[in-house]
Amino acid sequence: MYAVPWRPAGPPPALWLHEDAFPHDHLTDEEKARLADAVWRLDNVEFTTVGIDVGSSTSHLMFSRVHLRRQAHQLSSRFVVIERRTLFSSPILLTPFLDDDTIDAAALATFVDEAYGHAGLARDEVDTGAVILTGEAVKRKNAAAIAALFAADAGKFVCASAGHHMECVLAAHGSGAAALSQSSGRVVLNCDIGGGTTKLGLCSGGVVVATCAFAVGGRLIAFDGAGRIVRLDEPAATAAAACNAALAVGAVPKPADITAIVDAMAAVVAGYVRRDPPAGLARDLLLTQPLTGPAAELLTFSGGVSEYLYGRETRTFGDIARPLAEAVRAACGTLGLEVVDPGAGIRATAIGVSQFTVQVSGRTIFLGTVTLPQRNLPVVAPHLHTNGAIHPDIVAKTIEIARERLDVERTAAHALALSFRGTPNYERLLALATGVAKSVRDSGREPLVLIIDGDVGQSLGRLLQHELHVERPLLCIDALELGEFDFVDIGKPVELAKGVPVVVKSLLFGR
Repeated sequence: MYAVPWRPAGPPPALWLHEDAFPHDHLTDEEKARLADAVWRLDNVEFTTVGIDVGSSTSHLMFSRVHLRRQAHQLSSRFVVIERRTLFSSPILLTPFLDDDTIDAAALATFVDEAYGHAGLARDEVDTGAVILTGEAVKRKNAAAIAALFAADAGKFVCASAGHHMECVLAAHGSGAAALSQSSGRVVLNCDIGGGTTKLGLCSGGVVVATCAFAVGGRLIAFDGAGRIVRLDEPAATAAAACNAALAVGAVPKPADITAIVDAMAAVVAGYVRRDPPAGLARDLLLTQPLTGPAAELLTFSGGVSEYLYGRETRTFGDIARPLAEAVRAACGTLGLEVVDPGAGIRATAIGVSQFTVQVSGRTIFLGTVTLPQRNLPVVAPHLHTNGAIHPDIVAKTIEIARERLDVERTAAHALALSFRGTPNYERLLALATGVAKSVRDSGREPLVLIIDGDVGQSLGRLLQHELHVERPLLCIDALELGEFDFVDIGKPVELAKGVPVVVKSLLFGR
């Protein structure tokens, strides 16, 4: 015997419990489809994205459709990418440089507009994207003006100039080397040889643990149709001097001189892969500190020169990329490392951006003196271990290493993503806060945003401001897990929810 469920007066709803206590479905097929779609959209988001890479040698675009799904373990958690489908890859454009040391913004704008047209997409159909400038492109006097090409989409695009360390990390992730180190359980060294620089990224367990960059590239010397030199960058001139080769813009070089320079550059690449102490030409071309960390077990290549190394390209483009690839193959063939093709090649930089909004709980955040909203803050994610004893000096040093890895200045506005594990007692929180304070002491008035994955944002904020007297504008947010290559927009507080809306934009990488 059971009680009959209460039924309201009036006509019955489409779906209710009848007297027999079993659910009966009176929805039409169209209503069912709408309900299923609404339920799906609660936990799934799809975006159309574009990644634009403006590099030393080449520029290109890639349009993608990105599917994100909410992590199920908590309602306020971030969405994660479960699928990225390439919609259109543009042709490779030789980056248009002008004689007055500027990028030809008009030519680049035409290239971008044509890519949109070939992709069959209007600008308002692209939800978000990234513009990344690397290598020689960053050095040009009007590099900042390139971002202005996308001023109309200012709220949708991340624009970043990548320094040497960030280039290394971008290439290691974008090539697939970082993912390979995780899936294989082996230490992978990615060697990205572009138009102006070579970037080494040492990967272990899916993380880039060390980086190194030096000025060896496939377009440091360029020729016209008659074989005359039309571009001779300073690193190439340095290599020519070391080889006693006579090179000059407007002159046709001797083939033997080009061979000697290319062989010398390849020897520099092999030397840094082998971890030789820098000397001579290798020392002159070094742009960062030499590589450190565990010994590599696998070697991967990416960048434009890798297309020749893996046999995917045979044409020449009036530069030294093809002979450099042949010389690098010969020089690195004696190192005893297994060479693996991760597949990304010349498109190993950022290829898309996802964007989504998370409503953060206001119960434990610390709303300091930061002016809101803040937009496009780069996320610095130090590899901290906080499940045991916390040492302030180690915290400060780890944060410094993480900033260097992404070429983020200590004085610049950025978001610091921290992981906190273990008991949130006063002593442990104070040690973490002290390490953060040491890393930002006397570093100007730009905002510092702390984003913590545990519920300790308010406590950390109070310690930093009231006990450690950090004068920098401060905001502490918790319950978010962020990582390298994330950028965040933080909106004004939502009074009723007592929280702040946070938009996370994440660089994605292809496989």
